[in-house]
Amino acid sequence: MPTDETPRPGAGRAKRSDVRRNQQKLLDAAAAVFVRAGIDAPVREIAAASGLGMGTIYRHFPTRADLVVAVFKHQVDVLAAAADTPPTADTPYEVLRIWVHQFADFLVTKHGLAEALHSDQAGFETLHAEFVDRLLPVLDQLLKASASAGFTRADVRAYDFMLGIGNLCIGVGTFPDYRSRHMIDLLLAGLAQPAPALTDRESQ
Repeated sequence: MPTDETPRPGAGRAKRSDVRRNQQKLLDAAAAVFVRAGIDAPVREIAAASGLGMGTIYRHFPTRADLVVAVFKHQVDVLAAAADTPPTADTPYEVLRIWVHQFADFLVTKHGLAEALHSDQAGFETLHAEFVDRLLPVLDQLLKASASAGFTRADVRAYDFMLGIGNLCIGVGTFPDYRSRHMIDLLLAGLAQPAPALTDRESQ
């Protein structure tokens, strides 16, 4: 006969699911805080943003480097998933624009990653290579989709564009009033073509 101490069927799976959800909330919150306040932001600020206790954060990530690396990998996963998820905007150009802004937020974390890892240069280089390998094909896909639909130029290489975004984000940590998103929108505007004209069938 079951007792109060008998594990309920599926209780272990439910607990694991709760842990995954909490970790997802934590990583999302930490990413937003890092973008806004840098990787040295107080842990209590991340705890408040996530709605979780500081003990939960330290249990998952004993050191700040552990947390920064986890956020970095989480952001890469989210950006890489864009290649396989339904578009969240009406046009390929808007899909590209949304992704580029998310990528720019990710670069803020990346710029602080080397500092968080301190002397682990090999670890930093491995993570850098991983993000390039995974995200360059996604950006290439988005650029080609936008160009094929007539919204942007077709002569822009994904690698060049990725470097351009990175260079525009460098000033974030140096100049307090630096508007990286504004600069990136100017870069995107330089890619834009006149809006494609609707065919007779599409306009009906």
